[in-house]
Amino acid sequence: MPTTWSKPTVWMKQKKRRWHCLPGQPPTELDKQVMYWENKNKLVPTRDLIKTPEQIEGIRRAGVVNTGVLDEVAKNIRAGMSTLEIDKICRRYCEEHNATPACLNYGGDEDMLPFPMSVCTSINEVVCHGIPKAEDVLMEGDIVNVDFTTIVDGYYADASRMFIIGKTTPEKEQLVRVAKECLEIGMEAAKPFGFVGDIGHAIQKHCKKYGYGIVRDLAGHGVGNAFHEEPDVDHYGHRGTGMLLVPGMVFTIEPMINMGTWRVFVDADDPYGWEVITEDEKPSAQWEHTLLMTEHGVEVLTY
Repeated sequence: MPTTWSKPTVWMKQKKRRWHCLPGQPPTELDKQVMYWENKNKLVPTRDLIKTPEQIEGIRRAGVVNTGVLDEVAKNIRAGMSTLEIDKICRRYCEEHNATPACLNYGGDEDMLPFPMSVCTSINEVVCHGIPKAEDVLMEGDIVNVDFTTIVDGYYADASRMFIIGKTTPEKEQLVRVAKECLEIGMEAAKPFGFVGDIGHAIQKHCKKYGYGIVRDLAGHGVGNAFHEEPDVDHYGHRGTGMLLVPGMVFTIEPMINMGTWRVFVDADDPYGWEVITEDEKPSAQWEHTLLMTEHGVEVLTY
């Protein structure tokens, strides 16, 4: 150990840069903008999060099939149908279109088993990751989120929609509507060279008008080359925080809006350890798109 040293900076650990220019090429205008923000200690993406034109086209193809899956569900969903039947519709559509359900056998660790079905079907107070079952039969007045992710040629696209079964209460109708508005407002707030926190701030501001809770334990995410990538897209927060949004990034916005508290828990009766429920067991609603950041704003790749 040295007893004296004249240049302290030699011993300081250097922060590893996340953004790198392409080898042998001068910095582009995009490079300069990203490095400007990184030099201001903002979180920026790594270059692999910027999708190539070929990757974008692959994700776009997956998005077309994913939209088709949810369209097929929309044609058939009804009172008296089990959520297991919804799973069968999704699997059949994938088989017919040479696609793979990303959720099927996804994940698993010491606390949970792999997800056993191809789609998430979350009814009323179930926020997300609801497992399709023969005994879960849709009833008049239910609201249900159907969340599906498709793999086509190795590329991923992810979306979810809310369905109102028959006629429901005005309170549930408003919740479903406001949840969709939150997605649309979040998309409007997502600008090139803005920040993820801009999205969450806009959603939180709208949600607060209704006294609803925004789930904080789950978030949107990068997607495309894998099921879950950077960045985490929180649906609450402050402007100018989170990761810089750069053209070529692909991510989801999927605000989970609860009628009551934002707090949630994992259902102890779920042997797989996946189903997330509102703490006060009031209803929850969610809409989700996969989005491509362009130089002019987001382009929707899934509906």
